Amino acid sequence: MDKFFEGLKGMAITVCDKEGNILDMNQTSADVNSHGQKIIGNNLFNCHPPRAAAILKDLLEHEKMNSYTIEKNGKKKLIYQVPWYDGEEFGGLIEFSLPIPFEMPHYVRQPKTE
Repeated sequence: MDKFFEGLKGMAITVCDKEGNILDMNQTSADVNSHGQKIIGNNLFNCHPPRAAAILKDLLEHEKMNSYTIEKNGKKKLIYQVPWYDGEEFGGLIEFSLPIPFEMPHYVRQPKTE
């Protein structure tokens, strides 16, 4: 994993290929996932219940992005799953999991008028 991603303490980053095989993860991801970095090379579908596996299959098949929030162990997290590309070719998904406050401000930004 790139040194910049390793420096993002608290943000878990996991990368899979277009078949759902785990290619890489930063240390934060290894810390929060069962068996840590030993799961690199395994398939995501073996690590998720059927409903979640079906969503991941759809994301991979249609090169889609997905985002949602979860609460686990008293922490709220944003999960952001996004396609990655090797040039023009679809490579798979990257999942970013980052802690967020339970209450957070939301701002609507308007484009500058000229």
